[in-house]
This record gives sequence, C-alpha cells and structure tokens, in this order.
Amino acid sequence: MTSRFRLTLAQLNPTVGAIDDNARLARDAWDHARAAGADMLALTEMFITGYQTQDLILKPVFVERAEAALMQLARDCAEGPAIGIGAPALIDGKLYNAYWVLQAGKVVAKVLKHHLPNTDVFDEKRVFTPADVSGPYRIGPIRIGTPICEDAWHPDVAETLQETGAEILLVPNGSPYHRGKPNLRLNLMVARVVETGLPLVYLNMVGGQDDQVFDGSSMVLNPGGELAVQMPQFDDCITHVDFVQHDQGWRAEPGMVVEIPRVWEADYRACVMALQDYMAKTGFTKALLGLSGGVDSALVATIAADALGPENVRCVMLPSAYTSAHSLEDAGECARLLGVRLDTVPIGGAQGAVGEALAELFAGTQPGITEENIQSRLRGVMLMAISNKFGEMLLTTGNKSEVAVGYCTIYGDMNGGYNPLKDMYKTRVFETCRWRNANHRPWMKGPEGVVIPDRIITKPPSAELRPNQTDQDSLPPYEVLDAILEGLVDKELSVADIVAQGFDRATVKRVEHLLYISEYKRFQSAPGVRLTPKSFWLDRRYPIAMRFRDPS
Repeated sequence: MTSRFRLTLAQLNPTVGAIDDNARLARDAWDHARAAGADMLALTEMFITGYQTQDLILKPVFVERAEAALMQLARDCAEGPAIGIGAPALIDGKLYNAYWVLQAGKVVAKVLKHHLPNTDVFDEKRVFTPADVSGPYRIGPIRIGTPICEDAWHPDVAETLQETGAEILLVPNGSPYHRGKPNLRLNLMVARVVETGLPLVYLNMVGGQDDQVFDGSSMVLNPGGELAVQMPQFDDCITHVDFVQHDQGWRAEPGMVVEIPRVWEADYRACVMALQDYMAKTGFTKALLGLSGGVDSALVATIAADALGPENVRCVMLPSAYTSAHSLEDAGECARLLGVRLDTVPIGGAQGAVGEALAELFAGTQPGITEENIQSRLRGVMLMAISNKFGEMLLTTGNKSEVAVGYCTIYGDMNGGYNPLKDMYKTRVFETCRWRNANHRPWMKGPEGVVIPDRIITKPPSAELRPNQTDQDSLPPYEVLDAILEGLVDKELSVADIVAQGFDRATVKRVEHLLYISEYKRFQSAPGVRLTPKSFWLDRRYPIAMRFRDPS
C-alpha cells in the first residue's frame, strides 16, 4: 500500500509580543489542517513570539509566557494533526531558537537552530546559543529533518539530516524581503535539494515588523529542483501538500503555483505592507503627511492611501512665500485623484513671528540656510501638532538620496513616525510613481488610474525654501548622485573604484563627505521599510563621531 502524508503549510503574519494572538492564529490554522485531514501543520520560525524579537527575548517572563502558550496549544490540539511551530527554548539556562513539534498533547521533538545569522539585520548571536545539529523526528510514516532558516543556507545541516535518516526537509523561516531575495532563496534551496536528494519545504512568514517585511514566497521542491508548490508573495496563505512514497522516496504532488511579482511591484508592495503593519501593530489607524506638490510626498501619500484607504489619510499643504502656484495646484490635484483629505496651513505668520523673535540676535548677519531651515522646522511643528491633536501618525517623506547626504532638515521635514521611502533612491522614486500610475492591484486600497499628476513627476525637484530654488543647486543631478551613492553605500566601493567608472573625483569626494557628516541625522531619523541589503538602520551601522575619509 502506498504511504501518503499530508502537510498543511501556514504562511501567516504573527505580531512580535502578541503571544496569545499568535497562538490563536496557530489554533485557527490547525483547525484548517484537521478539517483537511492533514497529518501535520507547519508554522514558521519563532511564530509564537513573532520575529524578530531583538532583546525582548532576553526578558525571562516573555520566554516563560511563550512556553506556557505552547503547552496550552499542545493540550488544546491534542486530537488531530501534529504541529510544528517556532518558539524560544530555555535549556539549562541557555536560550535557543527552536522548532517545537507538538503531538497528542505533548512535545515530541524540539529542534534547535545551529547556524545563527549575525549579518545584515540579524544579530542572533547576541540573544541565542548555537546548538549542535538536531536529528530528524518521525510524524506518522515519515521522518522529517528541520533546518531552521539560516541552517538551510549552509550545506552541512541538511546533509547531516539526510545522513541520519530524514526523508523530507521542512525549513521554517523568518526571512525578510530585499530586492531579488526570492531568486536568491530559490537557488539556495535547489542546491540543498540537489545535495541531499530530498524534497524540501521552504516555509516563510509574511508581514511587516519595524523596518523589515517578511514576504512569504514559500515553496516546495522535489528532488532535481522541480517546483511542486509556490505560495504567494506577501499574502497570508494556508495550503495542503500531499507527499507520496515511491520507490525512489517521498515526492510532493503538484499543488498551488502562484507567480512571484516582478521587482517594481514587489518593492511597492513591500512599502505598502510595511506601513500597513507598522500602523496596525503600533495601534494607529490614521496617517498624515505634508503634501508639498513634490514627487516624494506624492508617492508617500499614494502608499498611505493604498495601505490604509484614502479615508484614513490626511494631507496638509503648508505654503510659505516661496511656495509656487504650481505646487499648490499639483498638491491639490494629487489629493483629489487619491481621494484623500487636504488641509492648508500657511506658515507665513509663524515664520514672521520667529524672524521677529530672532531679529535682534541675528542683526548684522546675512539670511541663508538658517532661515531656510526655520521654514522646514515650522512645518514640522505644525504637522506634529496636528498629529498630537488628532492621533494620526505623521509620515516623513525623505528618499534615500536625501537621507544619505543630509538634504533634509532634522526636527523639520525629518519629523515623523515612519518613512516609506527611506530605502528608495530618488531615481527609483520617479519610476515607482510611473509604475503606480500604470498599475493597480486588488491589495491596493487607493483608486485605479493616474493618481500622481505627470507634472509632479517631470518638474525639477525643489524644496522651495528660497526664490527659484532647485535641488540641483546644491546636489549633483540625481542620476549621478544615486550612482555614486550606490557605489559608496550599497557596494562599499572605494572612491577610486567609483572614479574609475567615469565619475568626477571632486564630486565623489563631496558626496562621500556629505554621507559621513549626515550620520547623526540618520541616527535620529524615523524607521522605514527595508528594500535593499544596505538600508540605513540595521544593515549599515556607522559611527557618528569619526574622521575617516577614503584617501584614494
């Protein structure tokens, strides 16, 4: 008689610290698995606590509460499928990243993570102890080996499991998105399959957590690297996979196969999901932002409308004497197209009052950047007052190019609780606006069609803090600036490397200088969604007080 094994895969969105809510999600998924006649339900890495917990996991009462929730889940789900679920494990005073297997009301296996990632946004060696490789465990007719996330990025754990009798590999993950990540994962998992000759289940969580977005994209591979199941990117999903035993071993039968979106859509979806979950998981339902008539604020307004619904977004135009008529028109048209509220709060009176208050002290000096920054800071004061009064989270709108070189005002336009553009260079901002105008998806809560007027995208960018100002008065053209920044930041190239690509050395050195002296601003900036492996926050940790400059 042919042996069969049904595995239910739950690609879900747990919340860090919401242990009871996460347990309810697990219980609901188990109900689906039991109704489908599954032998086992698989959930993702650190599911019961949410991921990443950072130093929260070092609080003993938190770990105790997580284990108590697991024991209750085991008791509640004693009659039906086994459960595999990620959670911390405290053993002999040492804390481990573990995968608990519950069956018949008991813990029947506890797999401990061997390789602890300590690069990019990960710092697991700070909080967890690395463990020896755990062996496979049996559920019904099948022996399962479980490399936990990073364990599957290296060949040794999977090979050891295969050598010790594993018949399939189940890899629970908390793997955050960055551009190109789905293909990177696929290539690595194909390598594990080829090396071991075993089917592999790659199960990843979804959802936003601070700067990180977990994008799902779970999959099942058969020996030879054949794709049997491809779950969606970014969406919650529960599906059932049937494994059948053949002469050559276990094989997954074909199931759900969903196309993974292209990069422009994936980046935009990450921005929307990150904001959506950051708001929901911090208790906010409404957002506001300064809508200037420029491209950055227009894109942030669009992301907010798609994430929260237009009815939950307030935009505020804060004109000064230097605000052009076309900026007023463009902001109004963008708000109309999006269907968001637009309020107007002129700053001229406040600007005059501040100027009068400082007149005696500033006597004999020439107006300059100080007076320009006062305008930005007054706008920040107004927006924060509205945020405080109405309980709406203020979104900041600076792109990665501006954040990199400090072309932003601390305590002014940098004010805010979240920045959806923090890891998006200016040149990508323009293209993302064009993409959104041409595309609409069911997960977008904003309207279809053109929502960002073409003039906003095509006009020369300007902060409008003095007459006839444009960004290019102070910065190289964005095509040049972004290429240099990608070299310095994303690729960690030397000045000589970038000059060898054809860029002017004086320009490269100036950009390097601006990048380094702006570190203190970034240190105080709002969190924002991570789109690349070199985002400004956990990926790139530079000292503020330092004097190094590349001599090449």
